Order: sequence, then C-alpha cells, then structure tokens
Amino acid sequence: MNILVCDDDREIVEAIEIYLSQEGYHILKAYDGMQALKVMEQEEVHLLIIDVMMPKLDGIRATLKIREKSSIPIIILSAKSEDVDKILGLNIGADDYVTKPFNPLELVARVKSQLRRYTKLGNMQNESQNTYQVGGLTINDDLKEVTVDGELVKMTPIEYNILLLLVKNPGKVFSIEQIYQNIWNEEAIGADNTVAVHIRHIREKIEINPKEPRYLKVVWGVGYKIEKL
Repeated sequence: MNILVCDDDREIVEAIEIYLSQEGYHILKAYDGMQALKVMEQEEVHLLIIDVMMPKLDGIRATLKIREKSSIPIIILSAKSEDVDKILGLNIGADDYVTKPFNPLELVARVKSQLRRYTKLGNMQNESQNTYQVGGLTINDDLKEVTVDGELVKMTPIEYNILLLLVKNPGKVFSIEQIYQNIWNEEAIGADNTVAVHIRHIREKIEINPKEPRYLKVVWGVGYKIEKL
C-alpha cells in the first residue's frame, strides 16, 4: 500500500519512512500541502500522514481540499497539543490526530488501524449491490447506513429516504414537489416548508459547514440536488 507522508521537517519524513517501510508500506513524500495535492493527483495513495504547520498550504487546508475528492484515511501530525486543535482536525475530515513528539511504534499502530478500517469499508462497498457513493458520502442501502468520510451518521427514515433519492441520481435536480411525491407518496400540497426542514437537518448531519454545503446543493427556483464530485 502507498502511504503519503507530508511534513516540512525532512528528518521527520525520513524517520517515518524508515518505520513504515519496515512494515512493507511504500512511502511517498511531500514537504508542503501543495506538493501533497500534486502527489495525490499523480499516484494512488491509500493513507495520508500530514503535518498542520507547513509553508504554501498548511495541513488543515490541504485536508479540506483532499476531502473534496477522496475518503482515504488521514492522520494529522502537529506540535500543538490543545484539544481545540485536535477537534478542528477531526471536524475537517481527518481520521486521527498524533501530537509531536510521538512514539513511532504508536504511529505505525495507528496507521495499521486506519488501513484496516478503510479496507473493510471498501470491501463492504464492493460486496454490496446497493451502495452509492459521492465523494466521502456513502449510503449502504442493504444496511440502511449513511457514512461521511467513514463516520456513521444517524438519520430519521424520512431524512434517509430523501438523501437516498438524491444520491442515487447525482447531478439531477429534484423539485420540492418531486421530492415530496417520491418520499410521502401523495400530492405535494404545502410541501415547501416540510421538505425544507428535512433538507436542513440532512445538511447539518452530512456537511462540514451546512451554510456552504459540499454535497447537498440548492438550485434556486428549481429544487435540490447532490453535487457530482
């Protein structure tokens, strides 16, 4: 498997490479966020280890950009130990957070854990005939489960059915009337507020920033759609 290590401290990159190479992983290297994005475009990467504080493009912004297209496991490295920084890293899409200085053996264990989870999730998706994915958003209709970047999201039956309808048709715009008729199976009389409330709740659960949604977009005057990513 290919692991991308991104840190502006070359000694740290080399040290991580030594430990992970001993476990049989192939290591790709970058020294700032911009380089990491270029490597992601050119190579198949199965896991990313990225530092927060770097020149050109820091780890937080790089993670946000990567999450627009990929759901690979991301482990953030940082010298910062405050809880607020850990929470920020996890909220923007990272899967784990390791504070410097770190025990290399602990980092290896965390890498193995994340890759096991990612591989298991991929196998589940491949085995299912009823799995739908858009970016980091995945619906397994066999299990009636919604995950965002590998994290399970709890939804009401109505919310789930609305999201499933949209995800099964990425890029297609559904009017409020079409959504109501598909989900409630009755004529859409006074449906605007009902659908809008459910859409808002779905956004709060699947979007990092519901006010600037990545997945569930409004097409003003027409309706709603799931953006193709």
